Amino acid sequence: MTTGVPGKKILGQDQIRRVIARIAHEVLERNGGANDIILVGIHTRGVPLAGRLAGLIEEFEDARPPVGVLDIGLYRDDVSAGGRPKMRPTDIPTSIEGRPVVLVDDVLYTGRTIRAAMDALNDFGRPNRIQLAVLIDRGHRELPIRADYVGKNIPTSANEQVRVHIAEVDGVDEVLVRKKA
Repeated sequence: MTTGVPGKKILGQDQIRRVIARIAHEVLERNGGANDIILVGIHTRGVPLAGRLAGLIEEFEDARPPVGVLDIGLYRDDVSAGGRPKMRPTDIPTSIEGRPVVLVDDVLYTGRTIRAAMDALNDFGRPNRIQLAVLIDRGHRELPIRADYVGKNIPTSANEQVRVHIAEVDGVDEVLVRKKA
């Protein structure tokens, strides 16, 4: 299945599965196993990615880390004046206090989403460290934020878009790059 969205396909279903498996191994290696880590997916596509990571970690370690869901709408600094952010549920199923948290998102671009996510996460406690896992890093940072785990670096120009489609949200797994309309 394809989305019908025009663009050059960078990753397909099998490549995305392999990338997520590699990230799961890297998370386990860096954290000395699955003990104490908490995965937190950023709405929208970070949520199913965090769930997939947890499933793979469970396959590799026989221990499934808790998975949280984070909405950052109220923490964004790039919402237009008069605009209201769309609010979605946040659910952090266990205390993050003093534990390593791995934030999970689909694309890292300017860094503003991650800054907002860290602000939102701090309302739930103080983790001993926050790590970042992203499927795609496309560069063009506006803030000094770097991912700890990257599925694929895709250098892009400012007039291009990276479109990530995840089966749980979009019905297909693929990553496309296309010119902005």
